[in-house]
Amino acid sequence: MAQKAAYTLFDSKGKKISYNKSLKKAAEADLICFGELHNNPIAHWLQYEILVDLIEKRGASNIVVGAEMFETHQQEAISQYLTGEITEKELLEAVKMWPNYDTDYKPVVELCKEKGIAVIATNIPRKYARKVATEGGVKALDTLSEAEKGLLVPLPFEIDYELPGYAAMKEMMAGHGGELKIQNFIAAQAIKDATMAHFLLQNKSDSQLFYHLNGSYHSDNKEGILWYVRQAHPELKQFNISVKEQENVNALESEYLGVADIIIVVPATMTKTY
Repeated sequence: MAQKAAYTLFDSKGKKISYNKSLKKAAEADLICFGELHNNPIAHWLQYEILVDLIEKRGASNIVVGAEMFETHQQEAISQYLTGEITEKELLEAVKMWPNYDTDYKPVVELCKEKGIAVIATNIPRKYARKVATEGGVKALDTLSEAEKGLLVPLPFEIDYELPGYAAMKEMMAGHGGELKIQNFIAAQAIKDATMAHFLLQNKSDSQLFYHLNGSYHSDNKEGILWYVRQAHPELKQFNISVKEQENVNALESEYLGVADIIIVVPATMTKTY
């Protein structure tokens, strides 16, 4: 029986690359965005393993971890848990975790707790993103209090609707609502990206590597989060990873060429975490 690969690594040009070479390139960056498929077990396992190896290469004190899965208003509880001020039970009472937290994100959080690594909640509270999408775009946030506005990217912020990723969203949604409705939906995506970039930059010192976990659509093609980071700090060395599923893991499909510095290809038949 032929051995079946759980994943294959490719560089941006579609050439197979070893794990060690991939790790070496990643460890030289200022910022890594690991673009996951949320329910893919290989993605979550590699997120953990890469962090273990980055700690060995860069040192725990030189690493900060951030995640789309945690919203900015949850930061206090997460920080208190990491420093031992509250118990896990109290954390889970205070923070509404994603349903796959225990299997997919808890291992990373516990490793950070063990090593004294900060975990940063970077994502906008979902109720504000929903407000942008359904109540008239970014201007719907004008009524927020100053404290509420402190939980998101400073307003106003730039949205480039012509970025390929946002333009693709517009094309995909054609026929599912008017132009304004579609623009508001894209604005909701953009404010997530901009907020994650903002809190990432706020919580990274010059010498630190920021390791960020997010859905691949937030960092593919170095758009989304990474586009906003470049507007503020073009000097930062960015590195992105993207997970894709294919029937055949032995060759990268042409549509994924250039999508990331490292593309992790997983069999389409891989089991899901939810």
